[in-house]
Amino acid sequence: MVYLFVFLIAGLIVVRVVRIQFSEGDFWLKRANELTLHYANIEAVRGNIFDINGQLLATSLPYYEVAVDLNTDAITDEIFDANVDSLAYCLSDMFSDRTKAQYKRELIKAKVSGDRYHTLYGNASYQQLQTLKKFPLFRKGRNKGGLIYTQKGQREFPFKLLASRTIGYHTENAKPVGLEGSYNTQLTGIGGKRLVRRIAGGVEMPVNAENEIEPQDGCDIVSTIDINIQDVAETALYEQLKKHQAGWGCVVLMEVKTGEIRAIANLSRIDTADYRENYNYAIGQSSEPGSTFKLVSLMAAMEDGFIDLNDTVNTGNGVWRILKQEVKDAHEGGLGKLTVKEVFEKSSNVGTAKLIYKHYSKDPQKFIDRLFKMGVNLEPQLDIAGAGRPKIKTTKSKEWSSYSLPWMAWGYELTMTPLQILTFYNAVANNGEMMKPRFVREVRKQGKAVTAFEPEVIHPRIASASTIRQAKEMMEGVVLEGTAMNLKNADYRIAGKTGDMSF
Repeated sequence: MVYLFVFLIAGLIVVRVVRIQFSEGDFWLKRANELTLHYANIEAVRGNIFDINGQLLATSLPYYEVAVDLNTDAITDEIFDANVDSLAYCLSDMFSDRTKAQYKRELIKAKVSGDRYHTLYGNASYQQLQTLKKFPLFRKGRNKGGLIYTQKGQREFPFKLLASRTIGYHTENAKPVGLEGSYNTQLTGIGGKRLVRRIAGGVEMPVNAENEIEPQDGCDIVSTIDINIQDVAETALYEQLKKHQAGWGCVVLMEVKTGEIRAIANLSRIDTADYRENYNYAIGQSSEPGSTFKLVSLMAAMEDGFIDLNDTVNTGNGVWRILKQEVKDAHEGGLGKLTVKEVFEKSSNVGTAKLIYKHYSKDPQKFIDRLFKMGVNLEPQLDIAGAGRPKIKTTKSKEWSSYSLPWMAWGYELTMTPLQILTFYNAVANNGEMMKPRFVREVRKQGKAVTAFEPEVIHPRIASASTIRQAKEMMEGVVLEGTAMNLKNADYRIAGKTGDMSF
């Protein structure tokens, strides 16, 4: 009985084996392949970002993970023994990370252990890969020589930290930063597919020498940045911040006729001795514009026909008490009687507040309406994500008070970003035509333009020709006779406005 029982079990096993081999063989073979074979994604080469002159701001350099399969059928023991010495020498000479003897021991161990995917080097360059293909054994090709390589991209920034926040970066599941983030779809391209087999240790080994679906490289972005001007802007900003031990600062240079941004620098103090670009204050920091807003206020009153450059206002001793608050000038002792032009040149808080209060106190909404007509509240869609929003209250706002009008006159109780203030000033320089700030000129594919971005007018005329002319004269006066006389230059005339935005 015992023998019979044993024979029955053995018979059942044989029957089961036969059944699996002949009846269910295809099923289990397919199942095995499903568990070990699959298509792996291949990243496309990410597109480049160029400056306006064609200099590289960001690029992806191809690097290769190099491995070897010394147990392919074509590599017999005789072939391996005849080549291992010279191969070890070549690998050591190229990578200089291990001696010839160390490489030889490593190769022999991989051969003896049956390793089908032994990594040799993690970051070989394209030039090194081409040389590797000519090494002993490897020169026989993918199947006969055992060389395996997988391409990967590494982002490089030739100018290091210059314009780093504007160039930006892309990280999955995070807010886009700079051009890398905003144009990620165009830069990324279309990934490919490669059939791989999962072997011992979870290693994925390519099955074929060629990719099943080749990746399509990403598009290139041509920015409006001029890296040479950017260098000058960042250096100048750094020197001034360090000189005054400021917490942070920004510089933006916009081309008047097109709105193209040639340079944008944002530096913040990281310790007592150094500054870095950690945040794009120029586009993202909405704050009270302070004295830089006086141009907008005085232009509003000019446009409504209330004042011109020769009208006067008494600033007294530099302190004006309105209700229970005081507006003060920075000039000790006051400036007395000033023309409108002088109010702007000397940056008088009292003069500006008095002028606006006098002409708009009975109808404050008229002042707000004029600001909106001049485009101060516009929010153009920028090439870069993260733009702050202008906030200009109206008389219907819950925050409106009896102090709002005189305080808004000299840049408080409202918020704008530095770039929004610059856009308004640029419109004055452009004879009233307000241009959209632009950071990108073209999207290119294989050197040909896919999308070209033309200059875009966001407000055809912020004010009349007369108001624009007076605004320009006031701004020139700031440098010739006012608070920015240190910028006066014998070779050319400069117009502008001093002031600091309040944060």
